[in-house]
Amino acid sequence: MEEELLPVPTHVAIILDGNGRWAKAKGMPRTYGHIQGAKRVEPITKAANELGIKYLSLYAFSTENWNRPAEEVSTLMKLLAKYMKICQKLCLQEGMRARIIGDKSGLPEDLLREAAELEQATARNTGMCLCICINYGSRDEMVRAMRQMYKDIRDPSEITEEKFSAYLDTYDIPDPDLLIRTSGEQRVSNFLLWQLAYAEFYFTPVDWPDFTEEELKKAVDTYRHRNRRYGKV
Repeated sequence: MEEELLPVPTHVAIILDGNGRWAKAKGMPRTYGHIQGAKRVEPITKAANELGIKYLSLYAFSTENWNRPAEEVSTLMKLLAKYMKICQKLCLQEGMRARIIGDKSGLPEDLLREAAELEQATARNTGMCLCICINYGSRDEMVRAMRQMYKDIRDPSEITEEKFSAYLDTYDIPDPDLLIRTSGEQRVSNFLLWQLAYAEFYFTPVDWPDFTEEELKKAVDTYRHRNRRYGKV
């Protein structure tokens, strides 16, 4: 009897890990790894779109990443601002829309400006939704959600999972079906903790700068051979 495969995941989330270690292994500074890693985003985004994935979330900068060396943080902010322009061109070509997920307060003005322009320019597109997570941390997201919910809801009996989800940054985005983390680390690092409740995890030793379209297809193929039971038998 032929195995029945799962459909292509609707939502794939990726933790882009290993840039610094990849660069160090080559005798280069960590910033070089981030520059090379940024070049992988466009081809992977295109590949995801071609595979039929409807939502792609990329963990670009976490709330904890501010603790990294100042030079590295500065490089990442400049790369992200530059990528907003590249992403806008890509999304308009491919009919995709973009969303910036995370706490925008405290981000550099040029990055905020480019991000707002990106979201506005692609808002009417109906193709794959590219979610770029910047200054995002799941605990921070949930605290912000609870603070806003506290202002709106006085009766605790009104609080449900659906109501709480509506206050999250991902309020209009389905939960991920598949989480991919590169570089061999096997943890979620404060990424989409609420949303990943029933996601399938895929960990690969490949560092992000070496993560190719074939590696993405391999992850999706592995997912399609899984058995998702959602707590059932």
